[in-house]
Amino acid sequence: MRRKLSIAVSVGSFIAGLVALTGLAFAQDDGGRGALAIVVSGAKVSLQQALRVSEPQGQPISAKFEIEESGPQLSVYTRKEGKFFEIIVDHMAGTTAKVEPITEGDDLAQAKEQSAALDKAKMPLREAVDKVLQQEQQGARAVSVTPSLKGGRPVAAIAILVDDRHITRTSQPLD
Repeated sequence: MRRKLSIAVSVGSFIAGLVALTGLAFAQDDGGRGALAIVVSGAKVSLQQALRVSEPQGQPISAKFEIEESGPQLSVYTRKEGKFFEIIVDHMAGTTAKVEPITEGDDLAQAKEQSAALDKAKMPLREAVDKVLQQEQQGARAVSVTPSLKGGRPVAAIAILVDDRHITRTSQPLD
């Protein structure tokens, strides 16, 4: 009896490990989008909710689900009184987990570009995401929204998780 139980546990461990490795390989083969899809589909907080949660810290200028070294996170860049901030929203609880000023490097350059695009926008990011999701199949979720200027016009690049596995990209004019 003990031997059968031991074999069953070993086989179960092997299968669990194989599933984990397969999932990891899937995540690596597609540039991490597989792992990101798992995070987004399992999150209790939508990208639009994160945009709303971040508003007390300033106007949202971009947002994205991402996987950092510390694990999955939901990040929103905001601007307030000429300064930029990264708001980390708890993707399971919908609360502000951390607020960090953006003061240098690539993050600051990106925040300035996004802010310049929103200066010309007439549509807020949350509305742009909602509009795109209305055109998608039921259950689609936003992964990221990033504004930019294309030919002088403000446009939001929006990544969408469709059917819990595939991430597609689209754009929505903001003017």
